Amino acid sequence: MRRVRYESTGGPLFLEEAPVPEPGPGELLVRCEAVGVTLPVVRKVTEAAEPIALGGEIAGAVVAAGPGVTRFRTGDRVTGLCFGHGYADFAVLHEAMASPVPGTASAVDAVALVRGGLVALGALAAARPGPGETALVTAAASGVGHLAVQLARARGASRVVAAVSDPAKAPFVRSLGADAVVTYTDEDWGTPADYALDAVGGDLLTPALAALAPGGRLVAYSSGGGTIQAYDLLVGAKSVTGFQMALIAREQPQRYEAWRQELWRLFAQGAVRPAVHAEFALADAARAHEVIESRTNLGKVVLRP
Repeated sequence: MRRVRYESTGGPLFLEEAPVPEPGPGELLVRCEAVGVTLPVVRKVTEAAEPIALGGEIAGAVVAAGPGVTRFRTGDRVTGLCFGHGYADFAVLHEAMASPVPGTASAVDAVALVRGGLVALGALAAARPGPGETALVTAAASGVGHLAVQLARARGASRVVAAVSDPAKAPFVRSLGADAVVTYTDEDWGTPADYALDAVGGDLLTPALAALAPGGRLVAYSSGGGTIQAYDLLVGAKSVTGFQMALIAREQPQRYEAWRQELWRLFAQGAVRPAVHAEFALADAARAHEVIESRTNLGKVVLRP
């Protein structure tokens, strides 16, 4: 089979021939039909001291199951997060991380919806949204952010403010239901929000926190880091919560599964529409990474093995 690999920090990425992996206990072997490209994986390629296996979101058909698998069988369509080599024709997926793909959805729909939607739903849950509140979503045109805009509305927000890096992204996020759009460099982010879902971190934490009303809640789920001054929290009685999906998947599997079912239900109802910015062949993985690094994508970037 083919898979994408690199040998030193920063790449380059290249295709190589490798043996088809064998599924171990509790694992599925999946013939990949779509692979989601994420910012955390792109950052690891450019920043990690040692080369990593390019994992991430995959979707496709089960071709073999390892010992102890009970929920899936050969031929089932699944999607999930692969921790090994996912940029490949075949990938191994832990059964606990796998979700069935309904017949009405494509593999591309699945990788554009499930993982990003789970992160967005988890961040929303951490924000404890109340009916009629105003939501602020940063990186609102990203793979997770464009779903967070829609899910905030579905979870009862009366107003959704989308924060983006480029005003050219405004028509896209408005088409998803955003009531207002601000860019990161704007001095005034408008009417203060009740809660913010931040996927950027770094220097953007300060203006995002400032855009909250007194008592506002910011949920940080970015891998970008950043520092917040305690005074900025005290002066407005604001709070900041960190969110990590891996912790929920590991410690609260029932909640994780409930969110997956909610996503597919909202998808079937048309309440959430995953958007795909571009699809690339496996051999063009480097180009897909360039799009993510440039922050120009409107929705998900996908590889098609």
